[in-house]
Amino acid sequence: MNAEKNTRLIKTEAKRLGFLSCGVSKAEFLEKEAPRLEKWLNQSMHGEMQYMENHFDKRLDPTKLVEGSKSVISLLLNYFPSEEQNQDSYKISKYAYGMDYHFVIKNKLKSLLHYIQEKIGEVHGRAFVDSAPVLDKAWAARSGLGWIGKNSNLLTQQVGSFYFIAELIVDLELEYDTPVTDHCGTCTACIDACPTEAIVQPYVVDGSKCISYLTIELKNEIPSEFDGKLDDWMFGCDVCQDVCPWNRFSKSHSEPLFNPHPDLLDFTKKDWEEITEDVFQKVFKKSAVKRTKLSGFQRNVNFLKK
Repeated sequence: MNAEKNTRLIKTEAKRLGFLSCGVSKAEFLEKEAPRLEKWLNQSMHGEMQYMENHFDKRLDPTKLVEGSKSVISLLLNYFPSEEQNQDSYKISKYAYGMDYHFVIKNKLKSLLHYIQEKIGEVHGRAFVDSAPVLDKAWAARSGLGWIGKNSNLLTQQVGSFYFIAELIVDLELEYDTPVTDHCGTCTACIDACPTEAIVQPYVVDGSKCISYLTIELKNEIPSEFDGKLDDWMFGCDVCQDVCPWNRFSKSHSEPLFNPHPDLLDFTKKDWEEITEDVFQKVFKKSAVKRTKLSGFQRNVNFLKK
């Protein structure tokens, strides 16, 4: 009875904090994902993201991350914007329009954990936002929040896929949700639309060909084989989400911290080509775009304009 009551309590508070949805699964070894991850790494589909090879066991077993953990609480936070960039502009992925999501979500997760400890008692746990070896999408799918689509993103029938995924891993027994069924059907929109053909087969993305990888994670020069194939994306890429039929149900977020600097929406290609350090710092204050630094950002813009 307590597990049911506590779960309901947590989900109600998650909603109050602004999360789209909240699901719970049992903290245990991800048996199905283990061989998939191993194969993906062995085929070097992680490119230069060496960190993906680290902590293999921890990625698959939350009890190795949080001692005595019993539940993984998965949460979704919407970032779909109400306005998009100027048509005559190089493009930035929608998730990076506003403040860096790590800060925004981490604070909400801390509030949720504090609430759990206040209402339920001595509960130990850790918050994760894409910053530790946790397979976010796998846990969200296990928790019934959606299914992993052919573009390897988590999809839901109600709201598509423009949301962040985060977790609280806790040593508290809760009521566990069940996975939902896959609703991709025979659709291949994401596979057909990918500018670099990074979705090599349904449900498998070669990360080393993905525009998000090339413009953010890759530290060296972008290989010439991608000349003319980046579709004007200078930071990240939304193509496989933009074409997904389920995203016609996306609704604008209500988080003021995710609102972009006005210049980001108004800038033209010429403005981006002439960007200075001062402007970069002003437009992308506390933004995820700062990960590339100005030098990486200019590398991407120069690659697009040649």
